[in-house]
Amino acid sequence: MAVESALTMAPKLSYRLHNQVLLKREDEQAVFSFKLRGAYNKMAHLSPEQLKKGVICASAGNHAQGVALGAQKLGTYAVVVMPTTTPLLKIDAVKALGGEVLLHGDSYSDAYTHALALGRKRKLTFVHPFDDPDVIAGQGTIAMEMLRQTRHLDAVFVAVGGGGLISGLACYIKAVRPEIKVVGVQMNDSNAMSQSIAAGKRITLKDVGLFSDGTAVKQVGMETFRLARELVDEWLEVNTDEVCAAVKDIFEDTRSIVEPAGAMGVAAIKQYAARHNTKGEIYASILCGANMNFDRLRFVAERTGVGEEREALIAITIPEKRGSFRSFCELISKLPAPARSVTEFSYRMSSESHAHVFVGITTIGRGESGHICNHFLKHGFAAIDLTQDDLAQDHIRHMVGGRSALAKDERLLRFVFPERPGALMKFLNMMQPSWNISLFHYRNQGTDYGKILVGLQVPKAEQSAFKKFLSKLGYPHTEETLNPVFNLFLGGEA
Repeated sequence: MAVESALTMAPKLSYRLHNQVLLKREDEQAVFSFKLRGAYNKMAHLSPEQLKKGVICASAGNHAQGVALGAQKLGTYAVVVMPTTTPLLKIDAVKALGGEVLLHGDSYSDAYTHALALGRKRKLTFVHPFDDPDVIAGQGTIAMEMLRQTRHLDAVFVAVGGGGLISGLACYIKAVRPEIKVVGVQMNDSNAMSQSIAAGKRITLKDVGLFSDGTAVKQVGMETFRLARELVDEWLEVNTDEVCAAVKDIFEDTRSIVEPAGAMGVAAIKQYAARHNTKGEIYASILCGANMNFDRLRFVAERTGVGEEREALIAITIPEKRGSFRSFCELISKLPAPARSVTEFSYRMSSESHAHVFVGITTIGRGESGHICNHFLKHGFAAIDLTQDDLAQDHIRHMVGGRSALAKDERLLRFVFPERPGALMKFLNMMQPSWNISLFHYRNQGTDYGKILVGLQVPKAEQSAFKKFLSKLGYPHTEETLNPVFNLFLGGEA
């Protein structure tokens, strides 16, 4: 079923970090993910009677394909319940492996509940994606292979969602080579396991970020929590930009494109090496999946520069007078060495006295954006560093220049809309007639959710009703009305 995946060195990354980085190539499995190990191990331990009746699982991706392939090899029948938001690519992949696909609900939780009920009704055995001893043991075979493939290892960095992978690896490593550090890696917006460890009990997240959909779990398993709490040495959190940069690092060394979850370990290695200033150590990361939606690559490429801190985004205010624009452009060309190039440049007249420029500039290392801002300030140009500003990254860089004196009582909010029919209409239908949309920006990022920027004119007397509207709507949102970037480029007064 699962092949013994290669453990290869990443030469360019190793050279840059002054530590040896090894990549466990689970992206090269038949379903492009490690998930078939646990799924197959679970099904291989079923009785002939159970196999005859069939199996069922709930999944939006890699586990679904692992179950379908395992069922095909064992000659049993597999039902896979997937959320209605699942991309067609993943649905077709499961069907191609012989699995029966049933679409139910808007989230994994909905699909999971339905799968359990349907399994009981049809007497199918449920194959859990992570919280099952046989599934955990199957994932642990990765550690067995790794320790056979290398004699020395200082630390293993493992992406964590529900906890099945890290539980299996930690069980084997701590039993055989306890001196090897096991580091759990979570997205900063999907950190159910690290929060549970800190709290001493399993907690349930209200919302999870969906960029790394393979690790977007609101609550970890009971068994995986118990094992992770006992065996994992350290926990790190990475953000979207760091993961995008890691996707590029892996591509440059392997010419393979992994999904976000597959790059989390590498992002954590970079963070760990920089924080501890290590040299000469040997680290391993599991490339746990490569089921990347092609349309998402645009977003990854766009955010990579910031994740590596190879691009600075800066807002500049220049006087609106003859020659000032040229003077500013000349100032860019005179930035301190080494030579830099402009990656983005947007200009908009704001008033009779001044104008605003949004500019992207290549950098060569961390912390340079602040120095570049100071360079402009010294020459009389007001500058704001936007390199780490999400509003600037997701929206402003694509819509600089839209100011309106008519936008009275305007509030600006960033929303995360589920990428499905009806999501926008739900938003519009719940609005009160006296509210007016003064700004709307959406850009498809190739993900399972959409990032929306909305300006709403809400009378001051109706702020309480607006608060209730946001709560009832239930879409994750961030208030940006007081963000200086908004007032600089899109505010109602120049």
